[in-house]
Amino acid sequence: MGNRLTQIATRTGDNGTTGLGDNQRVSKNSLRVHAMGDVDELNSNLGVLLCEPMPDEVRNLLVEIQHQLFNLGGELSIPGFELLKPEAVLALDEALATYNEQLPRLQEFILPAGTRGAALAHVCRTVARRAERAVVALGNEEALKETPRQYLNRLSDLMFVLARVLNRHRSDGSVGDDVYWRSERLKQGAAE
Repeated sequence: MGNRLTQIATRTGDNGTTGLGDNQRVSKNSLRVHAMGDVDELNSNLGVLLCEPMPDEVRNLLVEIQHQLFNLGGELSIPGFELLKPEAVLALDEALATYNEQLPRLQEFILPAGTRGAALAHVCRTVARRAERAVVALGNEEALKETPRQYLNRLSDLMFVLARVLNRHRSDGSVGDDVYWRSERLKQGAAE
């Protein structure tokens, strides 16, 4: 990533193409550009989530994830290049284990709701899933390393878990809970 941006409005994309990190020009509708865009959107949504109150350790984790997503975007922008390391996936696995251990087991499905922070974490989860699908689609057409796909898969799981953590975090010190789905099937089963 030797070149740094010195000019934003270059007008070179007016013809529907964009430049990759290796100076190759591709359609803005290419699978690679879709994957890069979804990763960028995910990172931007994490930035919005970081505006919310949360425990410091969650904040630090999300900031590190933003840096790793920037690495992932850089890797996607240069075909054949590797910036996102397998250790980044292991860090997500460790965070998943740590935060899952602190949460009660799920007995029912939960809605993507609750506190604003939790709801934003669910948005990040769904954008991570879309980014993962885009990377899978790209990998079906071009050779890609496994780490980007694994990272996005793990990250979407982690965002689900962090949404649950954030539903329990209240700035007044009280403890909240998840918002449970009111399933008709479950309701009928409870009545029998």
